[in-house]
Order: sequence, then structure tokens, then C-alpha cells
Amino acid sequence: MSESKPGKKKSARGVDPVTQKPSVNPRWLVPTMLGLMLAGLAWIVTYYLTSQDLGLPVPPLGNWNLLVGFVLIIAGFSLTTRWK
Repeated sequence: MSESKPGKKKSARGVDPVTQKPSVNPRWLVPTMLGLMLAGLAWIVTYYLTSQDLGLPVPPLGNWNLLVGFVLIIAGFSLTTRWK
């Protein structure tokens, strides 16, 4: 019977875990993520607090303004999956 030789073990990918570089966030990730979430929140708050006479944020959209705000918030939260 042959015995295995002792040595360095490799991960499932075949890469030595000691030599892997630590992954770093891109510089644009956190500001973009927070900016999208805050922009969505501001859009929804502005929609609720302004009167119909001011026409803010976009009067023809009506209740679709809520969808715009939530899409911005969801886009921000989707960027959190890339955060390391």
C-alpha cells in the first residue's frame, strides 16, 4: 500500500489558501450603494410630504413614484451582495 506524502493541502479550487490575495471592495461600491438607498428614501419621503400643487417629484407618475423609490432602494440593496 502506498501512503500519501505529507505536504501543503490545497483548497477545492486547487489554489493554495495562504497565497490568495484578500479581496477588496471597489472604491465606487459603498458610495453608490448608500447613494441609491438614500435617493430612494428621499424620493418616497418627498412624494409623501409634498402637496399635489407643488408637482414634486414627478406629477404625471402619481403613485408610480413609490415604485421609482423602491427600485432605487432595491438597487442599493442588491449592491450589498458584492460588499466584502
